[in-house]
Amino acid sequence: MAEKTVRTRFAPSPTGYMHVGGVRTALFAWLLARQGSGEFLLRFEDTDRQRHIGDAEKHIIESLEWLGLEWDNREIYRQSEKLSNYGEWAEKLIESGRAYVDITSEQERAEQRNNANQQKKVFQYKDHRPENSPAWTGHQLLRFKSEPRDCTWTDEVMGELSAPAETIDDFVLMKSDGFPTYDFAHIVDDHQMGITHVMRSQEFASSIPKYLNLYEALQIERPKLALLPYVLAPDGKKKLSKRDGAKDALQYKQEGYLPEAMINFLATLGWNDGTEQEIFSREELIEKFSLSRVQKSGAHFDEHRLLWLNGHYIRQLQLDELYKRSRGFWPKSAAGSPAEYQKKVLALVQERLKHLSELPSLTNFFFEDLPVDLKLIDGSKQLKGLGRGQQAGLLRTSLERLSQNDFTESNLSEALNKLLKETGQKPAVLFSLIRIATTWAPASPGLADTLALLGKEKSLKHIDTSLRALEE
Repeated sequence: MAEKTVRTRFAPSPTGYMHVGGVRTALFAWLLARQGSGEFLLRFEDTDRQRHIGDAEKHIIESLEWLGLEWDNREIYRQSEKLSNYGEWAEKLIESGRAYVDITSEQERAEQRNNANQQKKVFQYKDHRPENSPAWTGHQLLRFKSEPRDCTWTDEVMGELSAPAETIDDFVLMKSDGFPTYDFAHIVDDHQMGITHVMRSQEFASSIPKYLNLYEALQIERPKLALLPYVLAPDGKKKLSKRDGAKDALQYKQEGYLPEAMINFLATLGWNDGTEQEIFSREELIEKFSLSRVQKSGAHFDEHRLLWLNGHYIRQLQLDELYKRSRGFWPKSAAGSPAEYQKKVLALVQERLKHLSELPSLTNFFFEDLPVDLKLIDGSKQLKGLGRGQQAGLLRTSLERLSQNDFTESNLSEALNKLLKETGQKPAVLFSLIRIATTWAPASPGLADTLALLGKEKSLKHIDTSLRALEE
């Protein structure tokens, strides 16, 4: 029999913004579909109306589009728009004797739980099924009538798994508000959408046995199941959460992370191809990805590695492409400056950029005169051993020699090297002093490059202003 065309889905609940765990699930599903020339579908599981957040869907869509995880047919399936469909499947279970209306009151349920506790038993719904279930009208609690048995199944990531019969209990299919539960709706949807592989977090492991029971009751073929390991906090002791610094996906976009870096980072968060390779193009990931290489243990979220990857991808970009992507990240003072000048500035700082939101702090002195701040000199390890008189003397000599220079990059480098010999200072001392006096910024590119781009007039003016500040 010919193998089915791979069809995967990403099925988030719009109850919050996209976090890295959700994005990784989407990415793995997308990679598997693209590898098999299959289809990747988007479905919003929006039946929990109490927790529904209005703009969460928009946020999720924008996150997927930013990362280039396009879904096929550009159609979006929303469970809230298919309520009659779930009602029809619920009726099938009622007709086959596998579902019943639960009209137990809260007080009765509390008494049942209390009795179970007194008898030191685990409370289970299947022990309290009604003898005569009323007819279902569509707005009553409808519960699945399980047939518990020991079960064993193969997970595409975790391998052979099993669960004893006592872990399987009756569960809610349809709520009294007419909406299906996740436990019911996703199984119906996956079947009707022809999903071949279902990927989700390993926190769903305990629910799989009851899903297998429901597949059997509905007489539908189950897809291949893949439980993905947790994304762990940096300490490796718990799931990553907001309290551990987890951000929503679009926050990384706003901070100037590149989608290529985020894709590379998330793909290797719990997966590797069996080699030491760390940098993967999108095409390589599609070619090499496999569920068999997804690790069973949790993957540590290392933002330092993400930062390193992002810097790598920034350095690989052509200048024009980097300039295009840097739009919106420049300091306000850059507004109105010529594009060619901005590109020259960008070329100088490209090697230093780790994310695009660093642009203002790395480049603002190219567009405006920053105020003199002697604390930068006093806080410098290289300069704090020098007194004001010695600092001023070095700057005075530098000003005199540089005023005779034409400020081409090669001539500046030569002049700076001569200054080192003349003053007997180390580069870390002299160059740091000239750099601070010229820019009054915490960091800047190479000194000769910076002076050449600032130009002779502005550079000498800044050094002169700094010299007078030191002499005062």
